[in-house]
Amino acid sequence: MNTEEKSARFAKTSMILGIVGLIIWLFPFLGFPASITGLVLGLRAFDSPKKGMAIAGIVLCVIGISFSSVNAGIGCYMGSTGQHNLVNSILGEMTGEQRQQDDMQTRDKVKAP
Repeated sequence: MNTEEKSARFAKTSMILGIVGLIIWLFPFLGFPASITGLVLGLRAFDSPKKGMAIAGIVLCVIGISFSSVNAGIGCYMGSTGQHNLVNSILGEMTGEQRQQDDMQTRDKVKAP
């Protein structure tokens, strides 16, 4: 396989990974690797005969990386502030509503001796 064929294959793969990255950005642990790999392949294929596909792949991968980053940031914020139910169940922490209900039950028990 010569260099031009390899670069054309890189451009096509970059565009495919860019499309896949846009679909799976909701899962940052899957979206990041797909988008970053596609970005690297698109940059390597930039001077190939399939330059348009390489540019499309690069743009799609940058968008996928951006979406994945925002999603990961929101998830980290929600997890660290106790607003994410999955994280709360793993850590055994209560949400604000659960705390209020627990406090009300404790008050009712104290009032009725």
